[in-house]
Amino acid sequence: MRVFFDRELDATATFWRIFRQDGIALGFTSHDRDLVFAGLRHRAAPGMVPAAIRMTSDLSEDSAGVDGALSHDSIKGSELSAGLFDRAAIEIGIVDWETLEHHTIYSGALGRIEDDSRGFSAELKSAKQVLEQDIVPRTSPTCRAFFCGPGCGLSANKFTDRVALTALDLDLNRVQLNNVASANHVDGKLRFLNGPQTGKPFGILSVDANWLTLDRPIDASVPIGTPAELIEGCDHTLTTCASRFSNAVNFRGEPFLPGNDLLARYGQSSG
Repeated sequence: MRVFFDRELDATATFWRIFRQDGIALGFTSHDRDLVFAGLRHRAAPGMVPAAIRMTSDLSEDSAGVDGALSHDSIKGSELSAGLFDRAAIEIGIVDWETLEHHTIYSGALGRIEDDSRGFSAELKSAKQVLEQDIVPRTSPTCRAFFCGPGCGLSANKFTDRVALTALDLDLNRVQLNNVASANHVDGKLRFLNGPQTGKPFGILSVDANWLTLDRPIDASVPIGTPAELIEGCDHTLTTCASRFSNAVNFRGEPFLPGNDLLARYGQSSG
């Protein structure tokens, strides 16, 4: 295995790779020319550079971040706002630019991304973040199960429709679909099956007449007629679970458990 920085002069550079959830892989390097290794071209003069990385030997989460310019060809503001980089896997490491031997020193996923129209910054979440997740569910007045997911017991096919895009309203970030518009789709999901945002789930915030308002910006280049999957929503309350779905037996919540407000109440005299 290659040992880096074991000599006075070392031909090393930093590299980092991003693996988006739509299947796109991007490679970057701090070297002054492109480097091709591990089956991927790592571009020089990149639109994204790693910030400080803190590695720990214990179980506490490592921390890192990246900064970038929205003007670079590979990092577009429209793609960031469309969520194409959300939860993308990332690797950061060292490469010998002469022999192309390389070693990954950090792996994780992109977390919160902030941009100011000229540049952006993103936090990185290391693989240790899974150790901070609760291993047992906390109590909640609403159902903790994903709608039509594990624990819910309902079939997603029963509440999913194949639809097509019929109109776009970019100013209000809403869409119109063929013969589908129901209050039951609030809190549901829309997923395009073609076009620039293929596979990205959009949450449905509200339904107004035949328009569905989405929770993330929609790409203006999505063509009319694009096929999509539309799944109904659920507000995760016991009332909805029982009356609309007749599924109260699978409700994963504690709607009648007293809350913290009970501890703050003052005693009152009955006289």
